[in-house]
Amino acid sequence: MRSPGLVDLQVNGFAGVDFNDAALTAQALDHALEAMLATGVTTCLPTLITATPDDLAARFDALDRAVATSRLGPLMCPGYHLEGPFLNPAPGFRGCHPFEAMIAPDAALVARLAAGLKRPILLVTCAPEREGGLDFVRAMRAQGRAVAIGHSEVSFDLARAAAEAGATMSTHLGNGLPQQMHKLANSMFAQLAEDRLWGCFIADGVHLPPPALKSLLRAKGISRSVLVTDAVAGAAAPPGLYALAGMAVERDADGAMRLPGTQTLAGSALTLDQGRAQRDRLGLRHARGGARDGERASPRRARRRAAGAWRRPRAGRDDMAPTTARRTTRREDMTVARARVGDVEREF
Repeated sequence: MRSPGLVDLQVNGFAGVDFNDAALTAQALDHALEAMLATGVTTCLPTLITATPDDLAARFDALDRAVATSRLGPLMCPGYHLEGPFLNPAPGFRGCHPFEAMIAPDAALVARLAAGLKRPILLVTCAPEREGGLDFVRAMRAQGRAVAIGHSEVSFDLARAAAEAGATMSTHLGNGLPQQMHKLANSMFAQLAEDRLWGCFIADGVHLPPPALKSLLRAKGISRSVLVTDAVAGAAAPPGLYALAGMAVERDADGAMRLPGTQTLAGSALTLDQGRAQRDRLGLRHARGGARDGERASPRRARRRAAGAWRRPRAGRDDMAPTTARRTTRREDMTVARARVGDVEREF
């Protein structure tokens, strides 16, 4: 069966490679992207998490250089996702992100980080309740960037206001939240109720138990749902210790990624084809529209569907042709037999 490739909007690393590494090389990036191709992903947004401004600048510089000089980066990476540092630092909301590096939303910082990059920062995750949060959402949209709510304690009113300001997504909805919250008046329900927000979900069976995922997909609406991996270096790799943005993270025997010695999740070991299979097992495969996991989506359509109107960067800043061919051929068991992106074709 032939179909367009999958699109992953949130991937921090893959196959032993950490995209948040300031020493990232083109060779290492190609290794990770080759492994992603084997799972059917032909387009992704490499994601950088919370860090100090100086560390973010160094990591973006390394990532952008690796993308530009690698074989697959120019074909598979149209831009980047910045998840933090504009998040809620309170316990539960901050997840594994280093809370000491979290700051109030700063549009000027994003502009400085993006200024020297060959590819744009396409998506920014923030907590709108932080000081200046709504103005930040408006500024990001004015800069041509999509905005997602994540690691946030938004209320119903604030979720509505953020959507009116231009937010269009919820990052890993159902996660980045405390274990104990108000029964109904909480951030998860606030984002589920706002129809202008697309919900992104990690379908690894760890971040969300399958029955909970099924309920959340139905509540948000299949046609407004997106499957992502939030993968880290332990994805498509054996159990053991890996790096994530200067932290040690551990893949256990059950496939969960955690801070060593704790129950705190630190990204996932999910691959997007596994996430789609999880969705199918829930009986949602033939639901109208399908949970958006990148199938039947070009990078341009993925950006528009998940982020609303997208303003192209200045000439010369993004050389990724929107017409680049991206397709996969799958066997009857849905494993990938062949993947093509641009002039690169692989058989598995």
